[in-house]
Amino acid sequence: MGSIAFERVGVIGLGYVGLPLARAFSNAGVMVVGLDDDKKRVDDLCSGVSPVDDVTDADVARMFASGFKPTTNERALMACQAILICVPTPLAPGGAPDMSFVLASVDTVRRVLQPGQLVVLESTTYPGTTQEVLVPALESTGLVCGEDVFCAFSPERIDPGNATFQVGNTPKVVGADDAESAARAEVLYTLIAETVVRAKGTREAELAKLLENTYRQVNIALVNELAMFCHAMDIDLWDSIRCAATKPFGFQAFRPGPGVGGHCIPIDPGYLAHRVKDVLGQTFRFVQLAQEINAGMPAYVVRRAQDLLNEQARAVQGARITMLGVTYKPDVSDQRDSPSREIARILLDLGAEVTYHDPFVDSWSVDGQSIPSHATLQEALERSDLVLLLQPHSSFDAAVLTTCTAPVLDTSGRFIGPTIQLL
Repeated sequence: MGSIAFERVGVIGLGYVGLPLARAFSNAGVMVVGLDDDKKRVDDLCSGVSPVDDVTDADVARMFASGFKPTTNERALMACQAILICVPTPLAPGGAPDMSFVLASVDTVRRVLQPGQLVVLESTTYPGTTQEVLVPALESTGLVCGEDVFCAFSPERIDPGNATFQVGNTPKVVGADDAESAARAEVLYTLIAETVVRAKGTREAELAKLLENTYRQVNIALVNELAMFCHAMDIDLWDSIRCAATKPFGFQAFRPGPGVGGHCIPIDPGYLAHRVKDVLGQTFRFVQLAQEINAGMPAYVVRRAQDLLNEQARAVQGARITMLGVTYKPDVSDQRDSPSREIARILLDLGAEVTYHDPFVDSWSVDGQSIPSHATLQEALERSDLVLLLQPHSSFDAAVLTTCTAPVLDTSGRFIGPTIQLL
């Protein structure tokens, strides 16, 4: 490998993955071009306003001081030594992968591609995408991957709201299908990551990301189903998990919840299951079962809510039910695939008067219906017949929660009080 210096890096997609990555390269002294087709997002950044929780406005100011350039002009990528694709990969209706954002980004790269550039796909996707989608697009320009241009896959590992593990101290997996591309990708990511782990190839790197989140999906489903059984058998699952977690080997604690949300766990296993079905014609039974269990948790939460109201001789219809925390995880504003929306949808269909309190969400709607909010936790508790605690934001005061006279169903297992019941 000849000497290669990455002085300018392009990042396609300035969302929850791309912007923290751009910040990491800026902090390393690299000029970053950020391409996004959302003009408002680019305008906000140019005004110094960050669109994501994990990157502050002060971070954006420092990035600009290091030469950061957000733009909607794809030609700005032509001067970059590396181009990183960090766009969403959701599921289409029916559960098939929605590759439209990746395909559009790859087409953009194809139009601006220059000899010597390294192109890295970071978007989570099915094994084989780099070989079957990215490489043919790059080589359609007449340039040869591994000789004229270089390509690799490096799965994003961004965990929104995690102040402990960020880009720098989270090992970066890279996979390429030729030695030169692998070497260049390793040099690139060594600029921002303490540890770079080489996969055997792109498919192995692609699968590694899906394996991480399929592992979580399956184990969350295990404890979610156990929560239903243990409640019926009057066994304190939370205490059993506490005890099991004392074992110093062979066990990792997972805990029940109202369902799974966010940009990874509900989505990534579907990419793997679809690939297995598409290539082998077989059903990935573990994934299918886990998805069914986790998808059924919102309905189970509502059933538990009905039981608690019945104990108070109250019906769901007309009951004032407050939802605490409607984001998909604690202490973030991200609502992507949050189970709270499905819980609210079911409760509204049953005739409940649904309200919410969440310090991270100024306004919230379900199927176009605006849900009233409470300004404070105290107000939310005082004006409720039942409280559903869905996300344990750190600002939720335990002392206030435990004084609530209405029944509280805590799906997080964090609080203890006379009227609080655990999922």
